[in-house]
Amino acid sequence: MAASLSLYEATGIEPWKKTNQLYDKILKLKAEKEKKEKAKAAKLLELDSWFQNQLPQNIHKRSEKFLTQEELIKLMEWKLTRGKFRPRLTQLVQTNSSETVKEVTSKAFKCLPDVKSAINELTKLKAVGPATASAILCAGSHKVPFMADESIQAIPGFGKIDYTLKFYLQYLEKIRSCLRNLVNKDPEGDWNEHKIELCLWTHVTGLKYAPELFSKASLSKRKTAANDEGSQKSSKKRKV
Repeated sequence: MAASLSLYEATGIEPWKKTNQLYDKILKLKAEKEKKEKAKAAKLLELDSWFQNQLPQNIHKRSEKFLTQEELIKLMEWKLTRGKFRPRLTQLVQTNSSETVKEVTSKAFKCLPDVKSAINELTKLKAVGPATASAILCAGSHKVPFMADESIQAIPGFGKIDYTLKFYLQYLEKIRSCLRNLVNKDPEGDWNEHKIELCLWTHVTGLKYAPELFSKASLSKRKTAANDEGSQKSSKKRKV
């Protein structure tokens, strides 16, 4: 993505606020454009609503955080429906027993805020790599961003995606660095790692399906730079 279109590098808070409000709209556009059958488009929207809203509520209602086997299978379905579909993972994740899923996910949540240890614990489950592990942790704590391809692509200079723990931790630090900047600019805002990840996903996906919605936001950085440059030139002329 061109640097001038990078939300990650935006200097103001307004592009982030605007993008945050567009998530549902862009997700619906993605569903309509990518899922030829209406039933499949509706399924994506249903699964995403469950992951973003219902699953976190279910987890937080429990005396201790954990996922059930059914929830893990559904989470995998959400991940593969929203991203790249890999049927083998759907089959493999179902081989984890109910007891194992509860035990491992419970231990993982107790590891937080040590994300590295939590992911190492979760990858003991069959079909669960760092990306799926990040989705599990994100459902229980929005301080852990999901490892979405689009969110990674939104960060300049990252290069090819590597689905490893080391790469995820680099991604996590990039997200948290961005979060610190946003909190400094908007201390009253309700920002967290997951919200940053969703904004980045929304911007990249939105540029693909509805670029007109992001033109002003994406240009904010470039306009600011141009104004600064113009001011510097005027200042030099006055000095001369």
